Amino acid sequence: MKAKQLWFTKPYTIEIREQDVEPLKHGEVFVRSICSAISAGTEQLVYRGQLPAGLDLDSDIVSLTNNDGNYPLQYGYATVGVIEQVASKENEMLIGKNVFAFYPHTSHFNIKLDQLIFLPEDIKPESAVFLANMETAVNLAMDGNPRIGESVIIAGQGVVGLLLSGILSQFPIANLYALDHIEKRRSTSKLFGVKNSYDSRSGQDTDNLKQIMEKNYPGGGCDLIYEVSGSPEALNLAIELCGYTGRIVVGSWYGTKSADIQLGGKFHRNRVQIISSQVSTIASDLTGRWDKARRFQTTWEMIRKLHPERLISHRIPFESALDAYQLLDKSPHVTLQTLLIHQ
Repeated sequence: MKAKQLWFTKPYTIEIREQDVEPLKHGEVFVRSICSAISAGTEQLVYRGQLPAGLDLDSDIVSLTNNDGNYPLQYGYATVGVIEQVASKENEMLIGKNVFAFYPHTSHFNIKLDQLIFLPEDIKPESAVFLANMETAVNLAMDGNPRIGESVIIAGQGVVGLLLSGILSQFPIANLYALDHIEKRRSTSKLFGVKNSYDSRSGQDTDNLKQIMEKNYPGGGCDLIYEVSGSPEALNLAIELCGYTGRIVVGSWYGTKSADIQLGGKFHRNRVQIISSQVSTIASDLTGRWDKARRFQTTWEMIRKLHPERLISHRIPFESALDAYQLLDKSPHVTLQTLLIHQ
């Protein structure tokens, strides 16, 4: 059996390569991919050659371990497929089961059973493909610890930002605002519970939001801000919008991108907290009661409630993957979630 694999070979260049799939080893199963989700943030760093040198892409995902970001490389972490073969008779009952894997884009693959997540019977593949991003959104909500009556701003309404909006709209917070420079994302955010959405590149819009924060909220600004735009420059705007002792949770991974952050003035006077949020681990103050299994249970429940498949804007055949990356690079204003579909 041969698998078709997606390889990033140099900046702005990908190849679909055929590779032999090795015989199954003990404890492994053979999976045929149904669909996989492209991460418009992280995978664009890979596509554009903006990864920091010498840094493992994700040491907590087995398929990406020891991948230092040098070309050629495989990437991707949201694949849904179906088990077609098993290594031992005792696992034959698993054939035909739909599974999620943190695995790069490919048509077929062997994987150990303990690296798979089985889909609940009531969740379809195109909903389950959002598991990774929904888990990130759940983790962001946990790390920000939104409190009753607080004002919250989400800077960035890509897929993770929109899912986070949907989660936070269920909290008894005072108001939920969003920032993004893409109109399609701003309009979609209101479907996920955002009260008002502002253009992050419009001086008038951002000034209006600052005035709302200063006028209506004690401390002269917002209580909690999430930075998930992927733009480090957004941190300066977050600082300007943040109130006294407010929290800024950074969920973006910037790769090699950097910006001059203004840490004098309002940041210093207002005791603003900047918190790093990363989904591979769970905050230490929660580990006594929370583990990844419990977080996944919550993630599935959020998928049931929010129906993230509404965010699928493009379904592109796997063999035309280059079209998908070019679309995300050149025309992000027309996309939300792009899926690679395996025939």
